[in-house]
Amino acid sequence: MNFDLADQADKFVMLLGGLVAFVVLVGGLLLVLDVIPTRLATRREARLAAAADAGVPIAAGAGRGREGWLAAGFLAPALLLLAIGLIFPAVRTTILSFMNRDSSAFVGFDNYTWMFGQPDIQAVLLNTLIWVLVVPTLATTIGLIYAILVDKARGEAVAKALIFLPMSISFVGASIIWKFVYAYRSGEQDQIGLLNQIVVWFGGEPQQWLLGQGYKLNTLLLIVIMIWIQAGFAMVILSAAIKAIPAEIVEAARIDGTNAWQMFWRITLPAIRPAVIVVVVTITIATLKVFDIVRTMTNGNYETSVIANEMYNQSFRYGETGHGSALAVFLFVLVIPIVIFQIRNIRKQRSEA
Repeated sequence: MNFDLADQADKFVMLLGGLVAFVVLVGGLLLVLDVIPTRLATRREARLAAAADAGVPIAAGAGRGREGWLAAGFLAPALLLLAIGLIFPAVRTTILSFMNRDSSAFVGFDNYTWMFGQPDIQAVLLNTLIWVLVVPTLATTIGLIYAILVDKARGEAVAKALIFLPMSISFVGASIIWKFVYAYRSGEQDQIGLLNQIVVWFGGEPQQWLLGQGYKLNTLLLIVIMIWIQAGFAMVILSAAIKAIPAEIVEAARIDGTNAWQMFWRITLPAIRPAVIVVVVTITIATLKVFDIVRTMTNGNYETSVIANEMYNQSFRYGETGHGSALAVFLFVLVIPIVIFQIRNIRKQRSEA
């Protein structure tokens, strides 16, 4: 295959333009974030030093106006991006939730009535509830067990790295891995799915697990993936909290004859309660927004869909913008109390500190 430089000239120009734009952007950021503040600080220090040498009294608020404008300049881009990327879409989505499918007419609360009155959507809401109840509880519990068992054990660093490893995998990547675990082939063929191979070893028949075997079994099998991912996160946070418990308290409890069970319930758990709350809240919010796992594993079929997946389907597959927006607003409303609780909890911790 011959390489013709003339045919590739446009691509080289685009590449060169991209490199120049990157250099200009990075250089501009460095100029704004480093050079300009440094020069302003140097000039201010020079003025203060000159005033001190001349014996001129320095006003308490001298230079604060300029610093205020500098701070506003730094905050302005972030506030602008926040308005464009969060506030405007939230307002627009809320308005669309009161419109019909093509946003041409106002329909009031019809989309919300549809959401709570449609049996299929009720199943979606039930699935989401199951996810929110099961994932944070089990992921936090398993992470806490990991943290206690691994703490100060031989090979602690290696064990923590292996446990945390699923957290570094994307939800889609993790779903593909577990899709092979649940893979099914008919009884005459060799099984490539680990779960079905174990069933065959014990004399059973392979099952199509993701089609649903019993009440919400396929949903629970999808939940296993989320727990596998989030348990490592919980372990890292809770392990750090356990190590932060003062050694004097632990030693005093042991001298008093406290056994391991009493140590956990009376010393460890109360001491790491703030960390447990953070872990539960973080995993709960991530679970409410779960989309990738369901989309990759079942595409929401076989009664496994959740709010985020159904929101996508209604908006982009079925063209029901009003229905999708109503689901998005409902998901947003579910997250708000959790965020408020976390903010209050952080303020309480700061006041107690």
